[in-house]
Amino acid sequence: MIYKFRAILDAEEDIFRDIAIEKEATLEDLHNAIVNAFGFDGTEMAAFYTCDESWAQDQEIPLFDTGDVPGETRIMNDFILEDNLDKYETKIIYVYDFFNMWTFLVELAAIEEKEDGQTYPSLLFSHGEIPTTAQDKSFEAELTNDFNDDYDEDDLDMLEGDDGIEDYGFEENWN
Repeated sequence: MIYKFRAILDAEEDIFRDIAIEKEATLEDLHNAIVNAFGFDGTEMAAFYTCDESWAQDQEIPLFDTGDVPGETRIMNDFILEDNLDKYETKIIYVYDFFNMWTFLVELAAIEEKEDGQTYPSLLFSHGEIPTTAQDKSFEAELTNDFNDDYDEDDLDMLEGDDGIEDYGFEENWN
């Protein structure tokens, strides 16, 4: 079977590529297909991120193991497409070049039979030109007023006065 993905660049204009790749391919193979489809040189670090239906980012899947313990982190090459993406789990986020943060929303659009004589991965369709620089990202958390610590202004009075950080042993324990 062949997985057909649409990789959409997170930009103001519509810029996307449709890619066909074998279901037995790894996320690293998909990474390489996306890099080639968008014309990157492939020399930068990249990662996929699992996500939910509303594209909320979850688990990171890096290109290389950058963890403290070698072999502890699962990398792109450890993830087979058909084991991780299917008709129920169709979305994944891809980030290329952590300095520029080229961010792509990648969605499994179809699962079809393999075409005779076709080589995979293949670029099926290309729309839009990639800009010279990545769009600026804003990394702000949604703040809500759900936090309630049961303290009020009267409770903060206990911190006023001559008490300083030194009174709590901070200075003597500082390296």
